[in-house]
Amino acid sequence: MKTTLQNSKTLHLMRAKALELFYKNGYYNTSIDDIVQNLSITKEVFEHNFQSKEDFFISITQNLILQRTLDMLIEPVTYKQSPFPLILEMFQSDLEKVEDDDNDKGFIVSNFITEFNKRNTKINKYLVDILKIWEINLISLLRKGQMDGYVNQYIDCEGAANHIITSYIGVRTLMAEGNARALKQQYLQQLRYYFHSIAQKEVA
Repeated sequence: MKTTLQNSKTLHLMRAKALELFYKNGYYNTSIDDIVQNLSITKEVFEHNFQSKEDFFISITQNLILQRTLDMLIEPVTYKQSPFPLILEMFQSDLEKVEDDDNDKGFIVSNFITEFNKRNTKINKYLVDILKIWEINLISLLRKGQMDGYVNQYIDCEGAANHIITSYIGVRTLMAEGNARALKQQYLQQLRYYFHSIAQKEVA
């Protein structure tokens, strides 16, 4: 008898387990046989619930990868507050989670964007859209900081947001290669210097 997983409480856990496999081995190095073995289901069950490996990965992207990225975003606050300590706190918290993780392979969204670049535009668009959400969020936060008098009025908020995102992706990539603790400390210190340079008022 075929099993439908769509409404199962275990589907979220299965996606999470499969995401770990994709993250560890890469999408193209992970076969459907690897997936069903890792999830302890039959190939028949997998094919009944998902049209393809691509369809399964898209469901992971739309659910887990998007949610994990949203969890580390800073929603613009409604009260008057400098955005810089908020961003620093977000990054410090995230980097501390991975600095001692021997299985860390870098920032998951950028890793998959690199892997799918020019190989699967459909999946890549979902991933790029996640980064776009992050970018828009940061731009909004910095612009509010300008209105509240914390960010220099002459700063290009879009350019600043892009710099923040790309520098974060860069340090996450380097940390995965080793010397993570020192890289984290250096990065956060340089980020403080950058925020000080674009602040209208002194960064806390």
